[in-house]
Amino acid sequence: MSGRFGRVVTAMITPFNADGALDLAEAARMARWLQDQGNEGLVISGTTGESSTLTDPERLSLFEAVIAAVTIPVIAGTGSNDTAHSVHLTKEATRLGAAGILAVGPYYNRPSQAGIAAHIGAMAGATTLPVVVYDIPVRTGRKITSANLLTLARDHKNVVALKDAAGNPGETANVIANAPSGFEVYSGDDGLTLPLLAVGAVGVIGVATHWSAPEHRRMMDAFFSGNVAEATRINAALLESFSYETGDDAPNPLPSKEMMKLHGFAVGDARLPMGAAPAWVAERAATVKANLEAFRSR
Repeated sequence: MSGRFGRVVTAMITPFNADGALDLAEAARMARWLQDQGNEGLVISGTTGESSTLTDPERLSLFEAVIAAVTIPVIAGTGSNDTAHSVHLTKEATRLGAAGILAVGPYYNRPSQAGIAAHIGAMAGATTLPVVVYDIPVRTGRKITSANLLTLARDHKNVVALKDAAGNPGETANVIANAPSGFEVYSGDDGLTLPLLAVGAVGVIGVATHWSAPEHRRMMDAFFSGNVAEATRINAALLESFSYETGDDAPNPLPSKEMMKLHGFAVGDARLPMGAAPAWVAERAATVKANLEAFRSR
């Protein structure tokens, strides 16, 4: 089994220079490296990409630079809490050659389920591209109900996938069981990827995949070939990365930015209100990196 965007997709961080300006050259370089590491797709301008702090010209130039840099599918995060704005960005991403659209549930406003459906439906109606609905209630303040997800998939032919970060694999199993043929679910929570594969997910749109794409590919290969024990062994080796990638004192994407600095990328600090990572994050990144390299050598 392999999803339309592949099995291992990274939600890419956005590089800034020392002055806090968008660094398109570094974004393109990192995108190429992520492809070389085994990523089969990229999401840009999502949560991990600090989409809410990017201006429209920055988002569009980021779309253009990354799409030009790689040969794998690039999914453009065009959602916001303003439907008209999201529709505009969706049209622009379509024009620039994105392979798909990531439509996050509208945040802050806390709309009804009908409002969420109308918002995502308007985005889907603004493009012919495949649309991935992104359900992350911890960030948006609203869970997109299973009934609403299924209605969106049935009412809009190009709503073809879900990035699931709702934290309830049992409920996701119900979505997978009742969705139209061809509808796909990607794990949007690294720590729940293996459980979600077990209920029918096709892959991950990950964060730790920035530095562990080879292990994720091996885990997917093992799982889909029926070697669940090997998939479980690899997942266990990734648990340290999963716990590292976010936390109350250093939320995503701060840890990923520190990790990618260790991998030779000048990605800068996150923009406020995230800001710079605490000093201990870089120290822990070095430990996580060393332990993963030791696992690879065994």
